[in-house]
Amino acid sequence: MTANLVSLAEAAEHVSDGQTLALGGMTLYRRPISFVKALLRRGKPPRDLTLLSFTGGLESDILLGAGCVSRLRSAYMGMESFGLAPMFTQLAGGQRLRIIEETEASIVMGVRAQIAGVGFLPSRAWLGTDLLSLRPDVKTVADPYSGETLVAFPAIPCDVAVIHGLAGDSYGNVLINNNLGIDMELVCLADTVIATVERLVDKLERSTDGVIIPYPGCHIIAEAPRGAAPTSCYPLYPLAGGEILRYTEACNARRFEEFLQDFLRDT
Repeated sequence: MTANLVSLAEAAEHVSDGQTLALGGMTLYRRPISFVKALLRRGKPPRDLTLLSFTGGLESDILLGAGCVSRLRSAYMGMESFGLAPMFTQLAGGQRLRIIEETEASIVMGVRAQIAGVGFLPSRAWLGTDLLSLRPDVKTVADPYSGETLVAFPAIPCDVAVIHGLAGDSYGNVLINNNLGIDMELVCLADTVIATVERLVDKLERSTDGVIIPYPGCHIIAEAPRGAAPTSCYPLYPLAGGEILRYTEACNARRFEEFLQDFLRDT
């Protein structure tokens, strides 16, 4: 059996209006930047997306600024030491984005519930906080064994997940580094899993500095050299801090559209 190897542009066609899209990686590390670029280069980029991002960074902020996302589920949106996520800040402050309040615990429990094929998973998280008043869809339940009140976090469905890897092979296996984020969970969660990879090889070799996602975990594989830049992709290239600063400065000066045009022209 072999994987469905396609071009980056062909991979981007698998995202449709109104879907839930999850982006892998972690903060400013191994983010699928080239995929986001391919998505925005389409004749008609998708609209009304629900963006699921355990921690959102540059890739998520660009999608928000481009008008593709109407709902956001994330425990964090920012640029680490480079400051706030500027387009998220503008849209959220102007109430032009529906934010589904999440924490690390609620996302993890919701993802695990979906993977397990159940409607919810219980947890003690959020008890004693005001978060339940912000999420009326999140209910409490009584533990049938102890009678203890627990929070029932609802399952989080996902149509498409995109991760970025170091390499992929013709058998459909994908190598990612050990900074996993929740990529392994996304592979089990999404109806369609797309992997962009730095390079295609005949056959992956086992590595102590990474994890191989075996076929058929990733349904679609597209080659994208430097596909995470300007975020980092250890051990191949580091974070390009100057490019992150250029983005934040452009957004803060209300020049996002100018940045976006340069971003889409860049190969």
